Amino acid sequence: MIKAVNIHKKYSTLEVLKGVDISIAEAEVVSIVGASGAGKTTLLQILGTLDKPDSGELIIKETVINNLKEKDLASFRNKNIGFVFQFHHLLPEFTAIENICIPAFIANTSKKEAELKAEELLAYMGLLHRKHHKPNELSGGEQQRVAVARALINNPAVIFADEPTGNLDSYSANEMHTLFFMLREKFKQTFVIVTHNTDLANMADRKLEMKDGIFIK
Repeated sequence: MIKAVNIHKKYSTLEVLKGVDISIAEAEVVSIVGASGAGKTTLLQILGTLDKPDSGELIIKETVINNLKEKDLASFRNKNIGFVFQFHHLLPEFTAIENICIPAFIANTSKKEAELKAEELLAYMGLLHRKHHKPNELSGGEQQRVAVARALINNPAVIFADEPTGNLDSYSANEMHTLFFMLREKFKQTFVIVTHNTDLANMADRKLEMKDGIFIK
């Protein structure tokens, strides 16, 4: 599903990634752990095509990402990749269902089809009764579940999550941890999760630790 070879990334004189190799299988849940500054988020952003490496090769679903032009890359990202961040980044002026539908509208999905899919996801997450509520009317856990539904709306092959439960209380965090694995079983998606949460990291199929820009073997 994902293969990255010899990924290097430098910001000014700071070398953040120092030749990272990683292979991730379809429907695998992989956690990436390590101290702050180890390079975890930088790697996640590169794997998620939000940033480009200085050198190295990235392949997702047999597509060489390095070869894609910006327009093609944006289209590939919209169709194949979902993101969940520590802060939900929901648009405050839109309702839950409207926030979820945004990536589908970008992909030119009809309003009717997008809303049906969004309602299906909301129902799966126990939030259908909250579909017309705006983010400030939702709890932190509900907001994050809406953000997860938004990441899933286009049926992406892979979900990248950066500290997805870092802003939640322990009860909501545990619910979110369980949700990720339920989603993997239902939709067969690949999850790559950067986290400081030991419980979530240990639940993954594979836990990888980064230190000083490389994986510790």
